[in-house]
Amino acid sequence: MTEPTVHVPAVAEPAPAAPPRSSKEALWLVLPPAAGVLLGVLWWLLAPGGLNLVSGNPALADAANPESWLPRDLVLAGLVLVAGCFTGVMLDGKLQGHNVGRRLTFALVGGALGGIVAWLVGLLTAQLFGPAPNPALGPGYGFTLRSFAVLVLWPAATAFITFVLALFGVLSKKPVK
Repeated sequence: MTEPTVHVPAVAEPAPAAPPRSSKEALWLVLPPAAGVLLGVLWWLLAPGGLNLVSGNPALADAANPESWLPRDLVLAGLVLVAGCFTGVMLDGKLQGHNVGRRLTFALVGGALGGIVAWLVGLLTAQLFGPAPNPALGPGYGFTLRSFAVLVLWPAATAFITFVLALFGVLSKKPVK
């Protein structure tokens, strides 16, 4: 005699859950542009041609003075350089585990956006609170940025600090015996 066959349905095991996408990763893309708003206002407050709080030199207070152009660009360069170094230091301990590349990419893109936002907010602040530019001189003689290379200093500083800190982390590990 043969025994009847019973078809028992197989219990399907749940699929392994994909690692959740953390909203914290998106903060690396959002926070630098938000900080760029503050940096843009600081740029206008500190830079020659703006409120001129750094030098206090009345000759440099005029945005149309060509001698104020380099110091104005250097003030923005210093602000975004410090912001990039701060971003790199904050990112240092976070280069472990999964999604490291995405986190670093978000921080670099966020830094580039932060530099652009700082520049544009500085220009807007100058238009709102600064003196009207002399139209006889042309559009290039107001509170502007002369060296657009300043805008890449934030992501460049972030990448450099991240590289240096990662290199020190690798070099400080003791070899396995």
